[in-house]
Amino acid sequence: MTASPTPVRNWAGNLTYASPRIHRPTSVDELSSLVRDTPRIRALGSGHSFNRVADSDHDLVRLDVLPREIEVGVDTVTVSAGTRYADLATVLHRRGFALGNLASLPHISVAGSCATGTHGSGDRQRCLAAAVRRIELMGPDGETVRLGRGDDAFPGSVVALGALGIVTRLTLEIEPTFEVSQRVRLDVPLDEVAADFDAVFGAAYSVSLFTDWCGTTGRVWLKRRVGEPGGMWSGGRSASVPQHPVPGVPTEPATEQLDVPGPWCDRLPHFRPELPPSAGAELQSELYLPREVAPEAFAALREIGDHIAQVLYIGEVRTVRADDLWLSPAYGRDSVTFHFTWHRNPEAVTPVLREVEERLAPLGARPHWGKLTTLRPMEVVGRYERAADFADLLERFDPTGKFRNPFVDSYFPRP
Repeated sequence: MTASPTPVRNWAGNLTYASPRIHRPTSVDELSSLVRDTPRIRALGSGHSFNRVADSDHDLVRLDVLPREIEVGVDTVTVSAGTRYADLATVLHRRGFALGNLASLPHISVAGSCATGTHGSGDRQRCLAAAVRRIELMGPDGETVRLGRGDDAFPGSVVALGALGIVTRLTLEIEPTFEVSQRVRLDVPLDEVAADFDAVFGAAYSVSLFTDWCGTTGRVWLKRRVGEPGGMWSGGRSASVPQHPVPGVPTEPATEQLDVPGPWCDRLPHFRPELPPSAGAELQSELYLPREVAPEAFAALREIGDHIAQVLYIGEVRTVRADDLWLSPAYGRDSVTFHFTWHRNPEAVTPVLREVEERLAPLGARPHWGKLTTLRPMEVVGRYERAADFADLLERFDPTGKFRNPFVDSYFPRP
């Protein structure tokens, strides 16, 4: 087992993890001994979070060099927690299977994505964690705890911020493989999207709107599942050449467009796994709102669009179906999400983000657990009906606080 004593930065480069040691065990036995013998420890995934949800001033552990497991069954796949979605998708498609949903980036790890409620887009698509049927995690004594749907703790154990233990394996729902084609509509009036939101976002299996909130139009990515009827909406004009979500950025990292059918794993993400997707040094934030308030949210953001655009690479609007996971930002409600990819300039971005959240918070906004927010922790927790139940789980699964960190403590203080 190796341990890094040198500073490690996250993917975006906006923070350096405070941990003095980052361990990389090569076997489950090594991981078990490490967890049992270490007073405070947390798991670090692929480092795609923009805040300190995964950080600790004690030990961290990465699972990326544990033996990779991908066990495909009839309607599920069991996968080791450190596996990237890109690697999982390749194996599944080769075996004739698919996941129903993927995030914009296939570079991210399965366990980290599920722990923070990360999602793709689609009126029928729940967050990635909602595909989990069983979860295995290592408790403070180094022993494995197994939970499945039907267990009382299961809805609180999947989107759990890494606070209940070190997740080692997950079992996900799968389905037969399918093909997707994607096309982009340009110069779509934002007024049209706000007024006919259901038609726009129901026009394909997965739909995303990109805009800077300053102009009057946006660009809509339509990912159609081959063999399924699409919606009738066709606003704006059809793109005749490939597009990148960020205007002016080379399009090579973007997945294939122009209505060319291809495997689900090569079309549902916005970006190819073998290339860096970033527009450059960036920050990200995202807010989930009840779907029905989308028109009000559009109006609120456009009122301050000139402020937003000054520090923004691009904004994205997506839809997420409701789920039953206690800390999922889509818990109990079909949601619309407003994502912001900001310039990596915290001093300039923070006041604008605060202004955005002041406008959207009264509409019921819940921030993404792995991205930046200016909302106070108690204000955020107050938006989750099962927050008290999750706090009880923390005490039940980790009574000594081995897996806690300052981020978790700020939202769920010790009794």
